[in-house]
Amino acid sequence: MTQPFQVPNELRDFAEKSVDQARTAVETLFSNAAKAAEQLQTSGHSFQSNLQGAVAKGFDFAQTNTHATFDFAQKVVRSKDLKEAYELQTEFLRSQIATFQAQAKELGSFAQPAR
Repeated sequence: MTQPFQVPNELRDFAEKSVDQARTAVETLFSNAAKAAEQLQTSGHSFQSNLQGAVAKGFDFAQTNTHATFDFAQKVVRSKDLKEAYELQTEFLRSQIATFQAQAKELGSFAQPAR
């Protein structure tokens, strides 16, 4: 009669340690993947929030600029002569350039990474 095959204790210990190490490695992989997914989701929410804020601010700016343009047009229509109309236009252009610069700066803040 032949003896049944016996796995040496050293080989059994090595196999057990290998399984434990593989289990730990896979658990670490899943944990890191979950953390990465969470960070991606957070970044996505941050991006979406920034985009919504920028779009809303853009509409506000468009409305402000439109009102300023109509106010300017009304003043020009009421001007007494070409000299007054020219002065109104010069004042309006200076004002709008400053407004556009401020608006661009404010919109640029939405492009800054969230920290």
